[in-house]
Amino acid sequence: MIHEILTWVMGVSACLMILAILLQARGASLGAGFGSSGELFTTRRGVEKNLYDTTIVLAVIFVASILVNLVLG
Repeated sequence: MIHEILTWVMGVSACLMILAILLQARGASLGAGFGSSGELFTTRRGVEKNLYDTTIVLAVIFVASILVNLVLG
């Protein structure tokens, strides 16, 4: 029973983490395609910061569920 729940947690967190990583588009400007990116390094704000924090939380949940599955397994 617990292994099925952990499998679902791993699968859902992995899919959501992939989606969150893909939504974080950095350096996708036209200049970046030609080797020069004119980006300014600024702090994350608003939705970008929330998406970054969510990605970290999803990664921790994913790794924790793997470790728990290994210990119980």
